[in-house]
Amino acid sequence: MLARLIEIHDPTHLACAADENWRPAWRVELVESYKDFRAAAGSAQEDAEARLASQVPVIYGFLEMCDIETLGHPDYEAEDVIGTLAERAAGKVVIFSGDRDLFQLVCDPKVTVHWPVKGVSNAASVTEAYIAERYGIPGRAYRDFAVLRGDPSDGLPGVKGVGEKTAAALVAGYGGIEGIIEALERGESSSPLAKVRRDLDYVRRALEVTTIVTDVPLPESELARPVDLPTDEILIAADRLGIRGPVSDLLAALLKREK
Repeated sequence: MLARLIEIHDPTHLACAADENWRPAWRVELVESYKDFRAAAGSAQEDAEARLASQVPVIYGFLEMCDIETLGHPDYEAEDVIGTLAERAAGKVVIFSGDRDLFQLVCDPKVTVHWPVKGVSNAASVTEAYIAERYGIPGRAYRDFAVLRGDPSDGLPGVKGVGEKTAAALVAGYGGIEGIIEALERGESSSPLAKVRRDLDYVRRALEVTTIVTDVPLPESELARPVDLPTDEILIAADRLGIRGPVSDLLAALLKREK
């Protein structure tokens, strides 16, 4: 997948983000249900971690041999690492992820999300226009929409009685949660606004939980795409594990530059 992404986008810099902590305590303190079902004994998350425990170090090892940085932080999720790298980047950024939370980082023309529909090649290029067309909201308002609607996959219930259509209408009508709160302070009343008023404490906490951090204290890294690698050494290591094919594809993609 990484080889194909490099072929498609021909990046000058690249990095992988690690989920060193997929359920930070500070987020759980704000919303106790945050990803709680994933932390339960016998969950799919626990099963996946057990099955991947021996594989992830191998993957990280090959990335390191190929001079591709894998960055993480013990107090933050991978999405926060991505947000920080995107904020630091001087040029255009393409994020590859199936996590819709990252749509909040989309900022034309600098940041887009390469969102897999089916694999790497069949993917949507998520821009502000894509978000506006898909959800009927301003292109920079995905986070606020998600807070109101909720996200069961993350254990975030949303505002009770507010589904996707109502959340979109509220965000489109008021521009986002800040505008909704201002309307409440002005005394505006409607059935959807009354629901938000009732759950306003939750909305404020969920907003903090959902907001991707863009100033994680990561070490300064060059992240430049490698121009020379010990290919023979890397392929010998790949042969020992029976993964010469994908490693060879990655090396070929990394070392081929478009004119």
